[in-house]
Amino acid sequence: MVSKKFIRYINELQEIQRLALETSHDVALHSLDSSRVIDARSYIGMYALDFTKPVLVVCEDPDFHKKIQTVGENAD
Repeated sequence: MVSKKFIRYINELQEIQRLALETSHDVALHSLDSSRVIDARSYIGMYALDFTKPVLVVCEDPDFHKKIQTVGENAD
């Protein structure tokens, strides 16, 4: 499953990271063209993405996607 998000504030990014730590599934953040893929649990990896553009949040846990629905801005 994929959610497309605008992440504008550090607290939004921290919330996604916190929720990623709570799920047993892998959670990745992708650039729109998927040229950059990082583990959402990696704080340092977050610096590799350009957050002036939407990012793709990829995880196979539907509950995770429900929890992040109100985090950041949905860019569907």
